[in-house]
Amino acid sequence: MNSTEISTAPRRMSGEQRRDQILKAALGAFAAGGYAGTSTDQVARAAGVSQPYVVRLFGSKQELFAQVYEHASQRVVDALAAVPAGPDAKHEMGEAYVRLLADHDLLLVMMHGFIAGADPKVGQIARSTLAEAFRLHRERTGATEEEARVFVAHGMLINVLMASGAPLHLGEDADLDALTKCTFGEAMTAVAAISAGA
Repeated sequence: MNSTEISTAPRRMSGEQRRDQILKAALGAFAAGGYAGTSTDQVARAAGVSQPYVVRLFGSKQELFAQVYEHASQRVVDALAAVPAGPDAKHEMGEAYVRLLADHDLLLVMMHGFIAGADPKVGQIARSTLAEAFRLHRERTGATEEEARVFVAHGMLINVLMASGAPLHLGEDADLDALTKCTFGEAMTAVAAISAGA
């Protein structure tokens, strides 16, 4: 075998790379089917591995979903935490959140996680994410509890509008149009473009 053959031979993935591959495939699978409607076999097929391998790595569907959901939640928290405290923090936190919407799978997994909140592990992640968003908003902006509550509630409304495809269906219902436009405000053009690419 010559050096060219060696350099072009496919490289075996490490265990960590394979784990990341499965988590990425699981994000898409759970986004499409939700926690209850997605099997470890579907995740395995999406990742190009065997179902027993997925179970061997993660133990159960519950643990796999919890890890996917925790990773997705951490992305949200990290985006908010990256905003420095100051007079522009409120606006910048809103923009940071809207930028996350470009990943439609992330958005849907967040929604499925809240729905599956009766599961003890998933519920703990959901509660922790809401609490951390609330804390970070108060910390970065100097907001009151009521103002931080409105920020978190606004984020949840954004999730619901995006998950239901409201920005893609402007013109269908005047009241929904009004709700969507006043929710997104100046970001409406960017959100419509994100939705169209989802």
